[in-house]
Amino acid sequence: MKRLQDKTALITGGNSGIGFATAKEFIAQGAKVIITGRNQEALAEAGKVLGPNAYTLLSNTSDLNDIRQLPGQVQALFPRLDILFVNAGIGKFAPFEAVSEAHFDEQFDINVKGAYFTIQHLLPLINDGGSIILNTSINAHIGMAGSSVYSATKAALITFARTLSAELLNRKIRVNAISPGPVTTPILSKTGVAAEDLDGLRSSIQSKVPLGRFGDPEEIARIATFFASDDSSFVLGAELIADGGMATL
Repeated sequence: MKRLQDKTALITGGNSGIGFATAKEFIAQGAKVIITGRNQEALAEAGKVLGPNAYTLLSNTSDLNDIRQLPGQVQALFPRLDILFVNAGIGKFAPFEAVSEAHFDEQFDINVKGAYFTIQHLLPLINDGGSIILNTSINAHIGMAGSSVYSATKAALITFARTLSAELLNRKIRVNAISPGPVTTPILSKTGVAAEDLDGLRSSIQSKVPLGRFGDPEEIARIATFFASDDSSFVLGAELIADGGMATL
């Protein structure tokens, strides 16, 4: 039997990168999956590739009005959810002295505030015994120059995995976090680093990974499947670091 047979899942930011790879894996494991995103064209293309067990919802994680509408939109498709993967997020880098209020607010609005209220608003739809997964980052553990705001947002998510697990014990809903290292996704080109400097940044990061390479989105998707499935039934408030040894060796 497939590991997620007859389960329903929602993945925020599911039209590309880790979110898309996870949607693909969840579907392969028997789940029906809703993906959200803020670009209708990208969502439609992702839905077409994922096939008939994928559903798309246009929703911007930085917009509380969109988040408030999510429960009703989800219930038009499924009465309940078993899995919520809070994956949508951005990463922008800047030296500490150059960080503006807009730089700070944009990342906290999406990565922290958006994540928090997405969980709060969708919680009534999540079945008892369900699974919530947070996509964080090893930047919460390493002192990478230029990442002070991004790293702080990801550290906040790790604390959510613990505190929300404690709050949801009565419903046996498990909240866990995945902290990827460098993974081959479009996010690196959206960090605010100049295009001509991207190759140098990529090489610099790769040189710090003991395995000598970036991770693949599919490798993170398999970890998300572990947390989503009954294989992790005794795991809650935990963080799994998947970074090729970058933060730990």
